[in-house]
Parts: sequence; C-alpha cells; structure tokens
Amino acid sequence: MTTQQNLADATSVPPKSGIAKKWLVAILVLTFAFVLMPFLLWYMTTFTRPLNDAELETYFTDAAHPRRAQHALSQVADRIMSPNPAIRESAKPWYPEVVKSAGQGSNELRVTAAWVMGQDNQSPEFHAALLKQLTDANLMVRRNAALSLVRFADPSGHDVIAGMLAPYTMAAPRSGILAARLKPGDIINPGTMVAHIQISGENIEVRSDVPGTISQWIVPDGSQVQAGQLILVIDPSPEMVWESLRALYLIGKKADTPAVDRYARGMEGMPPQIQQQATLTAKVIAAQK
Repeated sequence: MTTQQNLADATSVPPKSGIAKKWLVAILVLTFAFVLMPFLLWYMTTFTRPLNDAELETYFTDAAHPRRAQHALSQVADRIMSPNPAIRESAKPWYPEVVKSAGQGSNELRVTAAWVMGQDNQSPEFHAALLKQLTDANLMVRRNAALSLVRFADPSGHDVIAGMLAPYTMAAPRSGILAARLKPGDIINPGTMVAHIQISGENIEVRSDVPGTISQWIVPDGSQVQAGQLILVIDPSPEMVWESLRALYLIGKKADTPAVDRYARGMEGMPPQIQQQATLTAKVIAAQK
C-alpha cells in the first residue's frame, strides 16, 4: 500500500464520535469572538470612525445614546479641519446641529460643541453661539467657549481664561455631613466623585467641576456643611494651564502678569513646557504699551 493510499484511507474514515467536531466549532466561535469583540468595542466607542450624512443625522437625533451625538460632533470637526475643500464644505449643513448642541445638549455635548465651533473661525453663527456659552452654567463649557473665541480674535472670554491659572474652590451643592472620598494630591477630572454629603441617610454625590489636583479640604471630613459653603481647593491641571497661557499670549493684559510670572518661575508638578510658555507669554504682555 502506498503512502498516498494510506492518507486517502485515513481521511475517508468517519469520526468515531461528534465530540471532536463540537470542540472544533467551539474553538472557531471563541476565536471569532476574540476578534469581533474588540472591533465592536472600537466601533461603538471611538469618535474617529467616519460617519456618512445618514449616520450623522441618526447620531445627532439619538437621544437615548448621548455619546453618539458627541461622535457626530467630532466628525463635523474632522470635516471642518480637512485639507479637502469639498469635505470642509460638507460640514456646513450640520452647523445648525452643532449650535443646537451648544445650547441644549448635556454638559458633555456643550463642552464638545464649544470646541468644535472654534475650528471654523469664519462662521458668524458659531461666533454668536460661543458668546452665549460664556454665561453657561457649566464652567468647562465656559472655558472651552472662551478658548474658542480666541480663534475668532475675540477676547470676550479673557477673565474665564485668566481664571484657569488659579486654584479652583468648590462649594457644597447641599447641606449635610461631608464624607470625603479623595485626599490631597489625588488627580481628578470633571465629573470625578470627590465626596458625599449625607442627608437623613441619603448620600448626595459631590463631583468635580474641573480637572486638576486636590490641594486641600477646607473643612474636615465628617463636618456639617451648608449649601454653597466652600469645601475644597483644586489646583489647575497642566492642560488647563497650558491652554490658558497660550491664549493669554494673544489676549493677555498687564493685570495677568503676576499669575503668569508664577508659572514662569517654575512650579512643582508642572512639565517644562509650561514654564517655557509662561516665559513667552510674560514677555509679550510686558511689551504692551
């Protein structure tokens, strides 16, 4: 019997049981899942996946999934920043949706919309919407709007931008017993839960308005606090300081000098580029007449 005949006979023998086939199917399913799940996770969460016009319309109107609207806003920004004139032009029909999100969306949507509108500094409707956002109830919306207005050569948000260099003091949203969750030195972002306020057995979440590092608790843990009472000091994040210094390079005033000089001298915890930018900003402000 030849080797070829032995192979042919071996492959023609039926399996003794269905166990091997079941395991093969299971392995194939698991392998497919390991490949598919990361793709689905990327597909559902990334804002870099391009959207066509039909998807943009769906995403902007999907109230049940707010992240879809953020994705749509991000894609409009990508179109605005495209080097292709035709793609840039394709963003304009969606400007009303961006403006709508800037005024009526969630905090996250309004923050994102403020950034998006800064990408087209020739749009009168964006300029007007950004000016309205300077009075938004959310501080991060006001900050993004102020920074975007600088791209319009509009210094209306100067005070908001200058304030980004200073520590931020949080107030208690409700009266009750303060239960701190984090300690000085902890890094936080907007929305980070920093404490609870206990009211008649109910725990009210206290979340940060800004990014930064916890500097100090003004009141001790376990203290009785009143609504509006100052409870926590947060040092600004390097990213906020960087953006503020860059903006003040263009719209800074003499009155900003002490705050800028503080960073020009170098501050612990800040990267070297902060000191470099502060030095440049200080020189430009000092040269003003």
